[in-house]
Amino acid sequence: MIYNKVQEEIANKIEDKPQLSNWKDWKWQLKHSIKTLDQFEYITGICFEKKEREQLQKTFDKFPLSITPYYLSLIHKDNYRNDPVFKQAFGGSEELNTLSSEYADPLSEDKDSPVEGITHRYPDRVLFQVSNVCSMYCRHCTRKRKVGDIDFIPSRKQLTTGIEYIRNTPQVRDVLLSGGDPFMLSDSMIDWLLSEISRIPHVEVIRIGTRMPVVLPYRITDNLISVLKKYHPLWINTHFNHPNEITSSSKEALAKLADGGFPLGNQSVLLADVNDCPRIIKSLVHKLVQNRVRPYYLYQCDLSEGLSHFRTPVGKGIEIMESLVGHTSGFARPVYVIDAPGGGGKIPVMPNYIISWSTNKVVLRNYEGVITTYKEPDSYAPKDCDRNCESCNLDLNLQENEDQDVAIGIEKLLSNTNDTISLIPEDNERIQRRNDNA
Repeated sequence: MIYNKVQEEIANKIEDKPQLSNWKDWKWQLKHSIKTLDQFEYITGICFEKKEREQLQKTFDKFPLSITPYYLSLIHKDNYRNDPVFKQAFGGSEELNTLSSEYADPLSEDKDSPVEGITHRYPDRVLFQVSNVCSMYCRHCTRKRKVGDIDFIPSRKQLTTGIEYIRNTPQVRDVLLSGGDPFMLSDSMIDWLLSEISRIPHVEVIRIGTRMPVVLPYRITDNLISVLKKYHPLWINTHFNHPNEITSSSKEALAKLADGGFPLGNQSVLLADVNDCPRIIKSLVHKLVQNRVRPYYLYQCDLSEGLSHFRTPVGKGIEIMESLVGHTSGFARPVYVIDAPGGGGKIPVMPNYIISWSTNKVVLRNYEGVITTYKEPDSYAPKDCDRNCESCNLDLNLQENEDQDVAIGIEKLLSNTNDTISLIPEDNERIQRRNDNA
């Protein structure tokens, strides 16, 4: 097997007499993950001053270190402090700076958890955390409270609790397997898990969120592909944040997944001093689509503990989206979102392209700054939808989940099926005064 020189140097330091074939063995990679400051300094040759070393150790005592030899080999040591891989994998003392606006569970996933491992936030889908373990502990992880704190992979008995919840909740049509990383499970466990979920009649699609193609691409084995192919439709989302992460090994892993027939998406996080640059994001999305990966989300960094140094102003994300809209293919543009603190879900954030609106015209601007108008139709007859689909004159034949089509939130205000005119916060003082004076 041919490695590059950096990988060979790392392997030689890990083992006195390394077998070259071991490098692409994902279990060898996990076994030799770099988990201590001493290991990192020895293998990379990067040495820290005593005071900085002490601060780093305090960080790793709270938020553990774990880097695969493969991902470590991507660090450019000559300029490591500015290296995007180093910043995502190694961390620093900044992680111990916790602001009052930061939370251990910023998205309130635990509060939206009806049973262990399940987060049920949206009406028709659930997130199923099937592992607390990752092959690498990303420093910007929103689940730092769980991932890496305890090396925990649940048993079949524990996972059955989540499977039973899905089975007993008929409105769930979409199940997202997450963690940790689901591909830390053995092939046999993945096979069993997918088999159990796919047999639930109301589950239409299963998704898997994994960072393995980025940090441990050798996990995408032919045997894993054979297991996954039994459970179409299966969608896979991965997590590339920077063009430097798209290597020959990651391309090979993505090709195996794409050739297996799995639609591939990518979720990036906007990270200060890592990828907060229009040119970097554009390069990233172009490389993704070249490898049959659809850019899915660009996340604003969450309000998790110790991530303030990674967060950018929302304006930076808007600037990046301005650089993509009209400047690259529509399928190469992710949706820029803020995952609302407190569990409100993903909120799309976009530049404003509607300038004004009248009763019969919309004034718009394009990416070049050209201002144009769109004439509204004069003949459109308003339709009052009572959600009685049987009496509708549209060619609509809905046989699935008709009884579950209930409007909530803003859709409820737009609906003609009830008299709701306002959504009022529970602690609204004006309404409380009304009630007190009644």
